[in-house]
Amino acid sequence: MTTAPTARRGAVGTARIRVEGRDKVTGAARYAAEVPFAGLAHGWLVLSTVARGRVRSLEADAVLAMPGVLAVLHHGNAPRVDTGYIGLLGVPPDPTCAVFQHDRVPSMGWPVALVVAETPEQAREAAEALVVHYDEEPYDIAFSGGRPDAYPLDGHLPAVVEKGDLEAGLAASAVVVDAEYTTPEEHHNPMEPHAATARWDGGRLEVVDSNQGTTWVAGELASLFSLDPASVRVRSEHVGGGFGSKGLRAHQVAAVMAATLLRRPVRVVLTRRQMFSLAGYRSPTAQRVRLGADADGRLRALEHRSLSLTSTVYEFIEPSAATARVMYDADAHHTANRVVRLDVPTPSWMRAPGEAPGSFALEAALDELAEKCGIDPIELRVRNEPVRGPVSGLPFSGRHLLACFREGAGRFGWADRDPRPGVRRDGRWLLGTGTAAASFPVMARPSTAAVTAEADGTFTVRISAADIGTGARTALTQVAADALETGPDRVRVRIGDSDFGPAMIAGGSMGTRSWAWAITAAAAELRERLALGAGIPPQGITVRSDTTAAVAALPPKERHSFGAQFAEVAVDAGTGEVRVRRMLGVFAAGRIVNPLTARNQFVGGMTWGISMALHEEAVRDRASGGHYGADLAGYHVATHADVPHIEAHWIGDPAPDPDDPVGINGIGEIGVVGAAAAVANAVWHATGVRHRSLPIRPDRVIRAGTSTGEAHA
Repeated sequence: MTTAPTARRGAVGTARIRVEGRDKVTGAARYAAEVPFAGLAHGWLVLSTVARGRVRSLEADAVLAMPGVLAVLHHGNAPRVDTGYIGLLGVPPDPTCAVFQHDRVPSMGWPVALVVAETPEQAREAAEALVVHYDEEPYDIAFSGGRPDAYPLDGHLPAVVEKGDLEAGLAASAVVVDAEYTTPEEHHNPMEPHAATARWDGGRLEVVDSNQGTTWVAGELASLFSLDPASVRVRSEHVGGGFGSKGLRAHQVAAVMAATLLRRPVRVVLTRRQMFSLAGYRSPTAQRVRLGADADGRLRALEHRSLSLTSTVYEFIEPSAATARVMYDADAHHTANRVVRLDVPTPSWMRAPGEAPGSFALEAALDELAEKCGIDPIELRVRNEPVRGPVSGLPFSGRHLLACFREGAGRFGWADRDPRPGVRRDGRWLLGTGTAAASFPVMARPSTAAVTAEADGTFTVRISAADIGTGARTALTQVAADALETGPDRVRVRIGDSDFGPAMIAGGSMGTRSWAWAITAAAAELRERLALGAGIPPQGITVRSDTTAAVAALPPKERHSFGAQFAEVAVDAGTGEVRVRRMLGVFAAGRIVNPLTARNQFVGGMTWGISMALHEEAVRDRASGGHYGADLAGYHVATHADVPHIEAHWIGDPAPDPDDPVGINGIGEIGVVGAAAAVANAVWHATGVRHRSLPIRPDRVIRAGTSTGEAHA
């Protein structure tokens, strides 16, 4: 009797532990500050203690006489660099990275010197002993929504998009919401601090770094130091978190300068306090949302305006109003992103830039509209579900937001919810539930990959990807295995080396999507060559792909992941304490490569949403221009006691986009979008009080009370 062969089950879609997991838990995986080098010297950055002014002088001679000190780099002796170029993401470099080029100090925490010594202890002691004299100048760090000097800034998206007559639409509306929402300055704080080691080896500059894209950092360094790109190599095999912060920063540039002058390896590691000045952060926002609707809740007018800050030396915008351009339509639809220049460090990308704070304002306003209309918040979204892009007019490649709400409502028990606020109790706790929608764009960038069929029957994939803790290395192993029609145990994926060629960074939730596209293309060509029957030579057969043309040919559509967030909170009116008791997120995010690590990403994002809603807030001291408590004691984040049972689920796509050869949408950021709004909406349902300023601290809850009304910070 002959048994029919069983079809091989694909690796994509199956839960797999991380391929490097054993190395990480045993310590065999080395992070940037742990890689050994012979003759290693250590640099310690000295940051300005004034918020604006000039460096008049530095007392370097005394420091150079201290034990082990090798050099003191500053604006008077540092190598010159070139900042007149456009980087990988289409923007010029932040001048913060071009350290020691002048005596100007534009913000507190600006790098003014680097002390290099034989040991990190000697470098730190000497850096703390360095006396710097400043000519101080008046500074302005006061951020508020009423700044008269704010102006629109395009960034990667148009600053202002308008259609229809907004004022007429609002005037004709039966129900109007007009509210202002604020979010504070927030910081990345990945578990692994930023670190880089630079050395010259045989005429090549090599940098071992913790970053989100080795070719990105290598290209920036080559441009800054006017080097042949082929003479720069950046390696970053293991990264302990990034969240948008690990691109080109001051510490890499300072390390290269010191290694160039001393002709020996130099390592620079940022302290946690230094990261608050040098690693970027999310700008505070002041957002105004105006919604006008018919009595049945259908929108006639929508306005979402957002103000964020930027530094005086570089323009960066947090495009919070952009999320409205995708989520809801109205005959009159106005959105605007503006900035104000202040004497502060430059903000930067932070997980779900724009969407995270923007979804708080928009989704909280939708909840207010639902209340005023007397309509269930989910039903309100059903009535305002657009058929095409509200602003672009483009078709959606797939929009399954309502399916996420249906699935989530069933799992969460939403049908049993009493819509009246402030009526449910559990002893001293007031209980409430809230929901919010989530979306994040689906993008791809050109990447290259090389796939080698080895003589022993295995395959090696080389791609300049970055696994910043997301499980990307494992996901790419699964993608490659299916593309090669083999098992994951026969595939080895090598990443984190700029010598592997250009590839997209780990950012914008498009890393795995972009890399998988390149790997699949190379694997397909390799299989064709192997099918010809040629033997594999000892050096193997290698095929290299480049997706530049394919990515450019992708037809324009509105491509987004979507999700529905649900939260239940308990509020102690006496102490102001807010506890999230449970959360649920249901997402439509295309093909899920690895359910195990995907769930981790969703839950991690939702946890960050709790932190954003209740804890995170960096506060600047107007007397100094610096932070109060620039550390994880003063900057509060959600800890184990703050994180409840969180469930994350996803739905499949019944009609995948035929134009999309990958189908992987990216999941790193959508988990945080809408999560803070769901919590804030649940706090209103528990107490009857609207909190429009994050975080919802105990003192704000106490000050607002629990009588039906509205609260402002």
